[in-house]
Formats: sequence, C-alpha cells, structure tokens
Amino acid sequence: MAEGTESDPWMLTTAPGTSAYTMWRDEGTDPPALICQVGSTRLRYRLSAVDDLAAWLRTQADWVPLGAADEQKPAVAGTVEAWGRDEANPVGGWYGLRKGYRGRFGMYLPPLLEQLGLAELTHDARNNRMRAVGS
Repeated sequence: MAEGTESDPWMLTTAPGTSAYTMWRDEGTDPPALICQVGSTRLRYRLSAVDDLAAWLRTQADWVPLGAADEQKPAVAGTVEAWGRDEANPVGGWYGLRKGYRGRFGMYLPPLLEQLGLAELTHDARNNRMRAVGS
C-alpha cells in the first residue's frame, strides 16, 4: 500500500469506478490536510476527516448513502456528504478547506477509507453507500 505522502500518494477511484484521483497527507499545514488531486483540480480536506468519518460510520451501524454534491448544492440529509458539512460533526461544519471546493466529501473520502480498511463501499453505477468494517 502507498504511504499516503505527496511522493507516494494513495491511488484511488471513485465508488462507481469512473474517475481516478490521488490523495496524500500534508501534516505541515494548519490544520493538517488531506490533499485530493483530481486532474488539474486540487481539493483540501481536514486530515481529521479520516478518523472522524470512520468513528461516525461505526455509530451508524448500517449502510449510509454517499450523496456527493458540489459545495454550491445542498447535501441530502443522512448522507456522508451532509455529515461532512454538518455543524454537529466534530469540526463544527465543513471538512473541506478550500472555499468553493469544499464539497464532494462523499465522493472522495469513502474510497480512501475503503483502501485503509476502515469501511466497506458499494461500487454501483449510482447511489453508492458505505459502512464501517464489521457493521
């Protein structure tokens, strides 16, 4: 498995398998970040999102829809995307750090959790879901 650094990033594919992208940790930023490179677009999420999302999934004890949406679009309640923006999550709102590019949490974080062995993910053409490993 990759180390998750800029020189050895995680090579990932979206749940439906339609887009490839890379992610890596940048612990030298404030707050520490998870960098997501999709083509020429670079998104940034709080690094704590990995552990926080895994912990939240364990409390759900069932499959949760991903519900990926751009920042400008509302997230469907009860989805991973909605949780990644919710004021009740551990960071009190958005995990995305780059204004205008804070959305798509439900698109790019789930495959990383799957690769890290923290979650299971469906890989259908649409309406994918995830759950904590062992749920």
